[in-house]
Amino acid sequence: MYFGTFTNPNLYDFKGRYDLVRFIKNIQAQGMYVCLRIGPFIESEWNYGGFPFWLHDVPGIVYRSNNEPFKFYMQNFTTKIVNLMKSEDLYASQGGPIILSQIENEYQIIEAAFHEKGPPYVRWAANMAVGLKTGVPWVMCKQTDAPDPVINTCNGFTCGETFRGPNSPNKPSLWTENWTSYYQVYGTKPYPRSAENIAFHVALFIARNGSYVNYYMYHGGTNFGRTSSAYIITAYYDQAPLDEYGLISQPKWGHLKKLHAAIKLCSTTLLHGVRRSFSLGEKQEAIVFEEKEGSCAAFLINNDTHNNAIVQFRNISFKLLPKSISILPDCKKITFNTAQVNTKYNNRIITPVQTFGSTNSWKEFNDVIVNFGDTSLKSKRLLEQTSTTKDKSDYLWYTLRFQHNLPCTKPILHVESLSHVARAFLNKIYIGSANGRFRQGFSMDIPIMLNKGMNNISILSVMVGLQDSGAYLERKVTGLTTVEIQCDKKVLYDFKNYEWGYKVGLLGEELKIYKETKLGDAVWSKNRISTNQILTWYKIFFNAPKGNDPVALNLSSMGKGETWVNGQSIGRYWISFHDSEGKPSQIMYHVPRSFLKASGNLLVLLEEAGGNPLQISLNTLSISNA
Repeated sequence: MYFGTFTNPNLYDFKGRYDLVRFIKNIQAQGMYVCLRIGPFIESEWNYGGFPFWLHDVPGIVYRSNNEPFKFYMQNFTTKIVNLMKSEDLYASQGGPIILSQIENEYQIIEAAFHEKGPPYVRWAANMAVGLKTGVPWVMCKQTDAPDPVINTCNGFTCGETFRGPNSPNKPSLWTENWTSYYQVYGTKPYPRSAENIAFHVALFIARNGSYVNYYMYHGGTNFGRTSSAYIITAYYDQAPLDEYGLISQPKWGHLKKLHAAIKLCSTTLLHGVRRSFSLGEKQEAIVFEEKEGSCAAFLINNDTHNNAIVQFRNISFKLLPKSISILPDCKKITFNTAQVNTKYNNRIITPVQTFGSTNSWKEFNDVIVNFGDTSLKSKRLLEQTSTTKDKSDYLWYTLRFQHNLPCTKPILHVESLSHVARAFLNKIYIGSANGRFRQGFSMDIPIMLNKGMNNISILSVMVGLQDSGAYLERKVTGLTTVEIQCDKKVLYDFKNYEWGYKVGLLGEELKIYKETKLGDAVWSKNRISTNQILTWYKIFFNAPKGNDPVALNLSSMGKGETWVNGQSIGRYWISFHDSEGKPSQIMYHVPRSFLKASGNLLVLLEEAGGNPLQISLNTLSISNA
């Protein structure tokens, strides 16, 4: 979970959905515990890894390095969060639910890129965190050299097999991220992970002296607004045991519940018994915990992925399923087998309750195509995009005007970009678009017809979230890198050093016309709405579905853009970006009940690529056993 916004060096926002204290108190009220992963770099497929973009403009800063400006702001943030928790008595040392805290996140992956600045930063971060005296341990995930007393932990799918263990005998073995699925980017399919696979690796980790497993994610969620990082879809870990909408996903939820119950039956023996392991066959193993007074618990492991195995354990014959672990809380009877799923599968039921097919109900507003003469920001070079937008908008207009008087019968506009999408206009007429893919730039070549004399080129450069990880994040380049007109594969006009005009964002964004109080600031059409138009805003009012079932919009008829309900963004959509089978990565978009009123709800869409709002439907979601 990510809470709070750090909007400038002196302003923190913990209101509404950002209320961290309220969330942790709710956890405590349910009898659960917290690992507070402060970071402040969190990655989490969150925009910019959780960093506020103003950090980018701090002079001399190098993120996540032995760099004084970065350490100053990191210490300020960490101290602020710790003191907030202390003031509410939320640490376990104060009687609260926070039993662990995390500083940094998977740093060792990039540490070598910082050369001599990496190891001192790790030591500084550890010492700084411990010095805050929370009374509970600190962890560093994927950091094998985490300095004492900070605990090194594992993240991944198979930590029972891959984790080499704590780097000191007085540290426990912790699995801070057991990935129940995997994040999904636009243009890809969901990543399913079976209940059997998850259960096997949890049981194996516990059998090998693991004392803590945190599921990432156990409950899926929604990347509202512009919070998701580059190319990440709005739905997040919808394949989790509790899906994006909080609905139980079977058999994953039920199978893991039974696993947890079986491990709990062994808990006293696991904590106090002596562990030993021995072979039961070529690919079979027993791990046994025994107490002096005779209590015993066993894990019988079959690592053969294809065949059953018959083994003898304590003079009893046991049949072990392929790639499975059998749990025997008394060393006599199998209580649970990771490969034997006894939980029934269920299905998600999507029920349309309202369609928005009436042309009289919709209104539209066409955003403005910006020309050079409309801009106040000028530069004789191509500006880096996010340094210019400060991540206040996904959009940056690049505009120029030039005199055309050179002979060319078939000119081509050639554009290269390190952003995610570009939409080109010549003399305010749309001429074409292109987009990249996850972690890839792109180019586009568009045949054009130039006027003799003055011509205007306007290119809308689009980001779909900022990069969330990697070394030297503050140096990442976005935006257009080359714009030229070619003729017969030769450069006719190279615009790199022309005077460019820039405008951040779209007019509708500037006017905030997604809010009901701002609707009157735009001139909305009163006639039949058009479809398949680019850069068009649509609005309609609707009533909330009756009942308490989760609500979602089916946007399968749209192209690319963003959606607001009652002024709150439910996230970006990109239906036109298809996977390898020609299908959208996501068509259903979560509208929380908390965003809705009983009637008169305002739905606003910014359609960037061209879509048909008349085919949007409002749906409720439920589950039913297969």
